[in-house]
Amino acid sequence: MRRRLAPAALLLPLALLLSACGGNSAADTGSGTDGKGSVTLNVGDQKGGSEAVLRAAGELDNLTYKIKWSTFTSGPPLLEAVNAKAVDVGGVGNTPPVFAAGANSNISVVAAWHGTSKGEAILVPKDSSLKKPEELKGRSIAVAQGSSAHYQLIASLKEAGLGLSDVQVKYLQPADALAAFTSGKVDAWAVWDPYTSQVLQGGQGGQGGQGRILADGDGAVNGLNFQVAAPTALADKEKAAAIKDYLDRLRRAQDWVYDHPQEWAEVWAKDTGLPYEVALASVKRTHASRVPVAVDQPLIDSEQQIADTFTSLKLIPNKVDFADFVDTRFNGDLPPSTTAPRVYKES
Repeated sequence: MRRRLAPAALLLPLALLLSACGGNSAADTGSGTDGKGSVTLNVGDQKGGSEAVLRAAGELDNLTYKIKWSTFTSGPPLLEAVNAKAVDVGGVGNTPPVFAAGANSNISVVAAWHGTSKGEAILVPKDSSLKKPEELKGRSIAVAQGSSAHYQLIASLKEAGLGLSDVQVKYLQPADALAAFTSGKVDAWAVWDPYTSQVLQGGQGGQGGQGRILADGDGAVNGLNFQVAAPTALADKEKAAAIKDYLDRLRRAQDWVYDHPQEWAEVWAKDTGLPYEVALASVKRTHASRVPVAVDQPLIDSEQQIADTFTSLKLIPNKVDFADFVDTRFNGDLPPSTTAPRVYKES
């Protein structure tokens, strides 16, 4: 019988358990950011996300428009709000836009960042007998349906010569998946950072890791993150100008994260309730690597592959033409989407 791991409640604060790249949950409309002018940009965010990093980097100063922030627990409901015109722009991972496109939602991918996928991982308990992905055949794996981890699981299984039908998939949102993983009710968990760092680092203070990585997404998935806008907002000249400025600020904030990883980890830990050691590990593994890139044809092709994969598995009902869901007007002189992620530098 597998050793029981530390209780789920000791691993991640509730606020972060609710923050994910997949799943269903309503928005919590909250704070605003004062600025000059009559335009208000409605921005969708997640806990410890865009607002936190922009504020930490000093990029919310001297705004010529106002920002109304709406905090979501995950990517899919954020995109539902974009489709409903309740949100003008917001950030998500690489898979929620594919499912939104499959539902023929009114969304446009307007900006992208390319980073490593080392934080997207299939985790197993520390004392698991599993040593390689091929041994997952017949085993139970928790994953959030429609999340970036969902595609990472499919890609990693394919590399191991397996498919979803070869394993027992348990579609669980992070809070339930964490509980199942730590209590030994599933053999593995496909998830993303900072959950990966939390499981590897262990409890408070980063002592005593609770699991290890069986496979990660590096080289298996595209490592892209997006800002997605409402076409109606893009059609409004003043809002489109505000979105352009907002995206420029986000890109500069990402440069700040790369140059100030410890400072960002401190802010992020405070904002989410994560232990500092876990936040820093996640920043080193995932966040600092991201490079602002263009929304270009290779990006469209990569997302099309994800869409076709989910369509072939009948998890998306219709054929998706991902090119219909992008807007390239904000590319400027950004490098191509295939640009290599940054390498974290120790300071």
